[in-house]
Amino acid sequence: MAAKKYKILYVTSEIVPFVKTGGLADVSSALPQMLMELGHEVRIVVPKYGAVDDRKFKIHEVVRLKDIHIKIGEKDVIFSLKSCFLPGQKVRVQIYFLDNHEYFGSRNSLYVDPFTGEDYPDNDERFILLTNAVFELISKLGWIPDIIHCNDWQCGLVPAYLKNLYKDNELFTKFKTVFTIHNLAYQGMFPKSSFQKTGMPEELNSDKGLEIYGKINFMKSGLLFADVINTVSETYANEIRTDDELGAGLKNVLSKRKNDLFGIINGIDTNVWNPEKDKLLPKKFSSKNLAGKLENKEELARKFGFEFKENIPIIGVISRLLDAKGMDLVSEIFPELMKLDVQMILLGTGERKYHNFFEKMSVKYRGKFACYLGFNDELAHLIEGGSDILLMPSRYEPCGLNQMYSLVYGTVPIVHETGGLADTVIKFSDKNEEGNGFVFRPYEGEALLKELKRALKTFEDKKTWTKIMRNGMKCDFSWTSSAKKYIELYKTVLNNE
Repeated sequence: MAAKKYKILYVTSEIVPFVKTGGLADVSSALPQMLMELGHEVRIVVPKYGAVDDRKFKIHEVVRLKDIHIKIGEKDVIFSLKSCFLPGQKVRVQIYFLDNHEYFGSRNSLYVDPFTGEDYPDNDERFILLTNAVFELISKLGWIPDIIHCNDWQCGLVPAYLKNLYKDNELFTKFKTVFTIHNLAYQGMFPKSSFQKTGMPEELNSDKGLEIYGKINFMKSGLLFADVINTVSETYANEIRTDDELGAGLKNVLSKRKNDLFGIINGIDTNVWNPEKDKLLPKKFSSKNLAGKLENKEELARKFGFEFKENIPIIGVISRLLDAKGMDLVSEIFPELMKLDVQMILLGTGERKYHNFFEKMSVKYRGKFACYLGFNDELAHLIEGGSDILLMPSRYEPCGLNQMYSLVYGTVPIVHETGGLADTVIKFSDKNEEGNGFVFRPYEGEALLKELKRALKTFEDKKTWTKIMRNGMKCDFSWTSSAKKYIELYKTVLNNE
């Protein structure tokens, strides 16, 4: 008997190549494509922000989805759903763009007002509109999905509407909801008065419902009402329901749902991140032929004015420059680090204090430490391709991608044991020579420095180091394996009826 093919409506607030603030945009493009390649039917709903170019992407009107009227609280709102296909892919994934000038079209920025640096004050109404659009789309098209796959707080009301507002609607009893947490720290919290705008029954305007700490919380809504919840690594799934800090105020809600909480690691785009095909590298290479990696190292050293030394490791850092990414530990151990026989290159952007710190250090330790403060995709590829070691000491990391890129590029990661880092980097053991990287805990400068020194000692033994590199390059982080796990998750929730 052939495996059942599912119809999946994938709801997200960002997607490449249209709009992106973080990893969610990459996942929202890659996962639906892979699900389609595996034979399922996927359609995507996403807001049409001002930065999305109609002409470039051939976005067109759909007669049945034009000028839809709804109410948000007392306010009359009109919107349309326009359509196009995800560009440049083997499979044709259809996208529906939520088109409304006031809430989305008039703004290029996604969630934060660029003039004030604060969240838009009407983010509640903007994502209540996205929620309504999902149900209008299904009823007007008559396309009934098996699964509505919701992502992060922006889609957190969808499961609540389904279980409360639409529980008696025949059309909407057929499907189940999956809610994916990409980062629990961002929750969509609004004043209690926002509840009235949702149109949901008043009893949910309480601790038992959407309220927590006196605020309405869209993330909590998704956690309470989705049929299953998943997050982007198994370790992070455990951390958020057991650790007060990582549970970010929602630990108790999550621990009550622990039987419905799963972890599936994100994949990486192997068309873009693959040392055998990478057009941005001076020299392509593979685990069978590592010579090219050395040429990339030489080019990387030259680019930053370092003397190229084959036997001195280059440590790469590609990161947002924030405390949460472990930059507090890096700056704490920096003087000790510079006493070691290493060269170090950092690429990133973030807090002003770290910009100032790393700029000073690049002057003080010229020839040994260099930084590029900004975003540069080509340079990211060269650092992954040319470094010996990648340093990624995040305090917490739901999934993380750079450690996976570095593993497939034979760049050995040093990571803090948390979230997706713990699930993808296996601590190298001197005894049995297994493992693909170096891992430290507790989250302290001293522990990081100790593991870093262990890595440098191992680097001196070329044979062992090459084995660690190859262990990493053998890992399969393709979206195929992640997508298959999502299909299993859909199957689980649909069989639970």
